[in-house]
Amino acid sequence: MQPQKEERHVRLFRNGRNQAIRIPREFELAGEEAILRREGNRLIIEAVPVNPLLSFLENCEPLAIDFPEIDGLQPLDDVTL
Repeated sequence: MQPQKEERHVRLFRNGRNQAIRIPREFELAGEEAILRREGNRLIIEAVPVNPLLSFLENCEPLAIDFPEIDGLQPLDDVTL
């Protein structure tokens, strides 16, 4: 089954020296940043994952490795991710 194609016509405008569009509410992206790329005469806008490192770390299994002690190392504070 093909995904449903949503489209909407929008107007282009100038914001200083940049060309811009207003993104309608139904097309809003999460976060504060996006990736913009050109494919032929199309512009593709994709949301940047909010924090890919934290998402990756949340899904990692704990390591079953005993790391060697390091002489003179001060104990670290606990960190909550």
